[in-house]
Amino acid sequence: MATVKASDAERTLASLGAQVSVVLLYGPDAGLVSERGRHLTEKTVSDAQDPFQMVRLDGDVIAGDPGRLADEVGTIAMFGGRRVIRIRTGSKNLAPAVEAALAAETGDTLVIIEAGDLAKSAPLRSLCEKARHALAVPCYLDDARDLGQVIDSSFREAGISVSRETRQWLVDSLGGDRLSTRAEIEKILLYTYGQDRLEIEDIQAVSSNVADLKTDMLVDAAFCGRMSDADSTFRRLRAEGAGAHILLGALIRHAVALLPHAESVARGEQPGRAVENWRGLFFKRKPAVKTQLEIWGPKRLRAAIERLQGAVLETRRNAELNDVLTSRAILDIARAARSKRH
Repeated sequence: MATVKASDAERTLASLGAQVSVVLLYGPDAGLVSERGRHLTEKTVSDAQDPFQMVRLDGDVIAGDPGRLADEVGTIAMFGGRRVIRIRTGSKNLAPAVEAALAAETGDTLVIIEAGDLAKSAPLRSLCEKARHALAVPCYLDDARDLGQVIDSSFREAGISVSRETRQWLVDSLGGDRLSTRAEIEKILLYTYGQDRLEIEDIQAVSSNVADLKTDMLVDAAFCGRMSDADSTFRRLRAEGAGAHILLGALIRHAVALLPHAESVARGEQPGRAVENWRGLFFKRKPAVKTQLEIWGPKRLRAAIERLQGAVLETRRNAELNDVLTSRAILDIARAARSKRH
């Protein structure tokens, strides 16, 4: 059949005809692959928990015995109606087994195959894109429009209104993985049960950990060159019980996350644009991160990562000097940022 565009995936699956016997769901968003597989199963059979209506098979087992899938497809449901076979691909090539099943054209079974990110030349993807009774549906990470649609449908079904500002706040807070997005929204729905309106404070209460917010304050103070703020925040976090290695790890993770955006800026992208393209970045941090992209180039960031990694090793060798070594490393980062600003 014709190649399905990512933007047409939901509409195509919603109107799936009986002539389609194999649906391949593939892409980097494992959560979206799983969600679409589940929704398609529930749409096709009356009881997805009934083993006579829905069967799960291992991809590598089927690949090792290509004729088995054709036999399963030809099996008639005990009480009539359509059956579903869900397969998760493994390390072996599943294409020969799927090709045999498509050639058999017996029974009334829908085969749903869930795969990772497949290249256009991958045998399984190529087969499902070309076969008359198969469909290959891409599942890419959610962009802002996709996230907005998920938010709108979730809260509309729950009878909870969401203002434009709160909706945008939630879009900016969520990442691109559908499974993680659903989990966060589910927590918010549980927290707001009985309410008729969602407020930013509700999201903050559920999705934000106070310790994480303070750690972000430390990270941004250091990488923006605010030495006094970095030092005082570090001391406060340590007094509250935050581990030195945890704080160093947070700085390292941020530097690593900042690096590809710094490389984009080095290639000519404006810092503000790079910040807007950073999916999942908490909106209140955007001004600080923009400042950091104006300060830190790729070469200096790599040096900062090396310095912080060295500090981690030093704290492991000299546990009694944790505070001194960690504080020194944080202030070195802040000092380097400050020297660039001035």
